[in-house]
Amino acid sequence: MTIKVGDKLPSANLVAGTAEGPKPMTTEEVFGGKKVAFFAVPGAFTPTCSAKHVPGFKELADQIKGKGVNSIVCLSVNDAFVMKAWGENQGVMDTMLMIADPAGDFTRAVGLDMDASKFGLGLRSQRYSMIVDDGVVKELNVEAPGEFKVSAADYLLAQL
Repeated sequence: MTIKVGDKLPSANLVAGTAEGPKPMTTEEVFGGKKVAFFAVPGAFTPTCSAKHVPGFKELADQIKGKGVNSIVCLSVNDAFVMKAWGENQGVMDTMLMIADPAGDFTRAVGLDMDASKFGLGLRSQRYSMIVDDGVVKELNVEAPGEFKVSAADYLLAQL
């Protein structure tokens, strides 16, 4: 079952890719007591994710944070080393938190996993964005397969 607006995010263990190395975090640490602009992507270093998704949030970060958002979080079913390298490559380590969901536990728990085996990727996250306030989903934007519209930074900004 897919998470919906009004639901509390499930508890899960995640790992941030930071300049200091992998940093284990719980969903409570990432979302608790904060307003978070959150987006998930099928894969780090993949074409749409690298050319459009992360750059959009980087470009609009000040405007998003200006609407009362405490943090911008990007998640992918990947490892923390990849998320760190991707964050550095995109120049966003000071702009957003790059979170790994190594085994896809969070992604499965929110019901937004997909089988990307035909692309050589295995279990991955669907492309989506959320506004989360103290762990509760306030807005949820799940893309149709192959689309990049409703999870984009400008779409999320308009919802704030």
